[in-house]
Amino acid sequence: MAKRGRGRRGRRGSPVWRVLKGVLLFGVAAIVLSVLWVAAHAFIPVGPTSLMMLRAHQGQTIERRWVRIEDVSPYLVTAVIAAEDTKFCAHPGFDVENIKKAIEEAKAGRRMRGASTLSQQTAKNVFLWPGRGWVRKGLEVWFTGLEELFWSKRRILEVYLNVAEWGDGNFGAEAAAKARFGKTARELNKGEAALLAAVLPNPAKWRVDPPGPYVRSRAGTLRARMDTVRAQGLDGCVLSEL
Repeated sequence: MAKRGRGRRGRRGSPVWRVLKGVLLFGVAAIVLSVLWVAAHAFIPVGPTSLMMLRAHQGQTIERRWVRIEDVSPYLVTAVIAAEDTKFCAHPGFDVENIKKAIEEAKAGRRMRGASTLSQQTAKNVFLWPGRGWVRKGLEVWFTGLEELFWSKRRILEVYLNVAEWGDGNFGAEAAAKARFGKTARELNKGEAALLAAVLPNPAKWRVDPPGPYVRSRAGTLRARMDTVRAQGLDGCVLSEL
């Protein structure tokens, strides 16, 4: 019996055991800290994101001012949902149907299109870094799940609207509205909101001032889609509380 006890103690004191124990403890600590990190941001404003720091490193002057979602035009709320994620109020963070379609199109040899929801984009912007890769994508899934667990849909969109990039170092709806239209985010009209939402997929390339033919066309499509979103209550999880 004594020999078996010493054997167990010996295994537990081995270098391999110590490494496994360290990995386990690190994993548990990472999980606990990530949960606390996300839960805390259900109430407190989000600080500078990794993309903001990257743009500052590239020489841009970062303009950003946090505003409550009550101080953002309802037109912009509707426009962003219409442009980026019409199922935002219905899905649990992931649009499974859209993901399946994107995978099928990629298998058929077509260009891989984005299938990220607003929840996923918010998780990526706030908690992760720019770029691609399976590690980052896996972490995006984890943080998106935590967001949906601890945050309301209204909070998710509020954070998104405060960290989204709108080009030339402007982050968030308030900075974008001031830079592009000389007014506050609350004062944006329907056409201005559609223009801002139209450039979200590529704000470094597409311009609002002045908009090119493609942006004008996309904004026109969005204005019509905004009417559908409003009529069908697809933005109700946000605007019903404002």
